[in-house]
This record gives sequence, C-alpha cells and structure tokens, in this order.
Amino acid sequence: MKIRRAALFSLSGAALGLALAAMPFAASAQKKYDTGASDTEIKIGHITAYSGPASAYGVIGKAIAAHLQMINEQGGINGRKLNFISVDDGYSPPKTVEQARKLVEQDEVLVLFNPLGTPPNSAIHRYMNQKKVPQLLVATGATKWGDPKNFPWTMGWQPNYQSESKIYAAHILETKPNAKIAILFQNDDYGKDYLKGFKDGLGDKAASMIVKEVSYEVTDPTIDSQMVTLKSSGADTFFNITTPKFAAQAIKKAAEIGWKPTHYLNSVSVSVGAVMGPAGLENGIGIISAGYIKDPTDTQWQKGKEWDDFTGWLKKYVPNADIKDLNYVYGYTVSQGLVQVLKQAGDNLTRENVMKQAASLDMTLPMLLPGVNVKTGPDDFFPIERMQLQRFTGKTWEMFGKVYGR
Repeated sequence: MKIRRAALFSLSGAALGLALAAMPFAASAQKKYDTGASDTEIKIGHITAYSGPASAYGVIGKAIAAHLQMINEQGGINGRKLNFISVDDGYSPPKTVEQARKLVEQDEVLVLFNPLGTPPNSAIHRYMNQKKVPQLLVATGATKWGDPKNFPWTMGWQPNYQSESKIYAAHILETKPNAKIAILFQNDDYGKDYLKGFKDGLGDKAASMIVKEVSYEVTDPTIDSQMVTLKSSGADTFFNITTPKFAAQAIKKAAEIGWKPTHYLNSVSVSVGAVMGPAGLENGIGIISAGYIKDPTDTQWQKGKEWDDFTGWLKKYVPNADIKDLNYVYGYTVSQGLVQVLKQAGDNLTRENVMKQAASLDMTLPMLLPGVNVKTGPDDFFPIERMQLQRFTGKTWEMFGKVYGR
C-alpha cells in the first residue's frame, strides 16, 4: 500500500477553519488500496495448466493475457494498468499450493483470478479464504465454489457441474427412459461432482438405469481398458465425464471398438480444436453436450460486431491461435467478467470491495449464447447458470431445445 505524504502548510484563523471543514469531504473521496493495487497498477495472479495432463486448458491463460494486453493498450481500467502474472501448476494440487503462496505472499497480487481445475482449486480453497484474498471466477464448475457463507472469498464462473449433469439426466429420462447407462469419470472432486448431479437427476431410477461406472486417474496414460469394460456392460447410453485429453481418447476408442451408444459429453471438453478434432471429427457425430458460450465453428455466430470484435482481437493479439478452440472464447469471456468487476470497484481497490462488486454483477457478454447472462448476489456466487443442449454434427455444435437454468 502506497502512502502519500501531503505538503504541510502553516494555517491560521479562517484558513484553518476552511481546511478543517473540507476534511470530511476529502476523506470520503480518498482512494482505497489493498496490497496489489495502486494509482497506476493492479496485480492479477493466475494459475493454470500450461503443462501436464490438462495442458489443453493452457490456452485460457494465453487468451486472458491477450485480452488484458488489449485493455492495457486502451488505457487500462480507471487509468490503471493490469499486471497479469500467470504461472503453471501442471494440474498438480501440491504445485498449485506452492504457486498460490508465491503469488499471494511474494508477488502480492490483489486477486487470484480464474485458477484452473477442481482439484487444484480445492487444494488452495481454505488458504485463500484464510488470507482473505479473492479466489475469483474460478475455472471449474464444482458446486462448492458457490458457498459465500463458509467461503466468502471464493466465487465460481461457469455453470456448476451438478446442475449441468442434471440436464443430461433429464434429457435421458425424457427421450430414453429405459436406457442402460455406462459412466466414465475422473476420480477426483471434479468427476464426482458431475456424477452426484447426474445420479440426483435420475433420482430413484439411478440404481436400475446405471449398469456400469468406472473411473480413471488424471495420471493414467490412456483410458482404453475402461472403454472396453464399459462396452462389455451392454450399455446403450454413455456419460463421458472427462477433461480434454481423455475425452478425445474416449471418443476415438469408442469408434475403434465399434461401440455406438447415445453419447453425452461434459461441457468442459467440447472444444472442436482441442477435443473433437484430435478424436476424429467423424467419430464425434451425434455426441450431446450443453453449452453457454458461442462455439467459434458455428456459422450462425460468424457475423456481426460481436464476432468481428472477437476475431479482430484474436488475430491481433494471438495471431497463431486455432480459432476452432473454444478455450479462446472462454478466456476472452471470463476476462471481460474480471474487467467489469474492476471497473465497478473504481478507486476502492480493496479485496473486500472487489468481492462485493463481484457479488453484484448483472450483465450479458458478447460471446455468451442468447438467453445466457451473468448475474450474482451476496448469496449467489454462481455467475452463469443457464445452458442449452447441443449436438455435434461432425463440423460444429448445433444447439437444440430450450435454455435450462435460472
């Protein structure tokens, strides 16, 4: 925190009276800063997986950095430049703890913004709240991030996993009530959160409809054996709860072994560039998921000012980017959320006020799907709660049905 020393003058009589009368106004207009903020700069910390099994998400960090670079070139936020410090944890929770401590205690960031992954964020959840440093708009949809009563310094961003998986359960009950369901899930809080929501959505039919569920570890080289096991269960419906590397493997392996169930894929792994392409576009035809941001491969979004702004930014600031990778849209959009929070904070750049502003959002953003908005409140730490079902055509995701959520 910078302390500025005002020049001292000898005042007497009426001049002193005027000075004293003006003091309450001056105090009320005073700028407020916590560690990481000043008249000229706001330090933003960020942790993601630039390496390791979830490195496909490293694109998000690149996108945020590029968007904030554009904001800085436009003058920053309320005259302050954003100092974005992004580090790699390899999707390893112990490394996340190490990096979070460094960002908070050595780099002295104002906030930790959009750290990636459920296990990594879980590892620093209590630490960030004990330190009273915002763990803001995290890059994971675990339901635990919307608990302002017990963890007031942590806020989610994307739709929560349990709500999303309930959408798939509802669709199965409506369209295939006698389905025999097989499930593949990552054996951690991320996978188990999706699994819980799905079973809750099926209700008392879960026990009879789910014929097989198998897990994998994030350190596993492949999930080939799990896919063979799932096929042998006789299931005709498959819920694929995987991060990008394993999602691509599962789609490809299903094709190789001739298994053609009705396939549901969680929304965190629907990037055409990072998942569907590597899996073989033809292998993904008919897969069902849910979305909330515009897929850059969908021609219906490839027009108008919002599209031109996005593609213009991408070409200028990330010229070698694969425009088919949905993670660029994600990074671009969540960065706009941060910018809005900081704009609302104005000259009161305390961590407490940052969280207060984050809990008073009500807006739409250009690359969110129609009908999807951002809205929070003191008791609502789930910024995005609406999604729409979508089906892969072999080229892009085609939306269908209603918008779910509130």
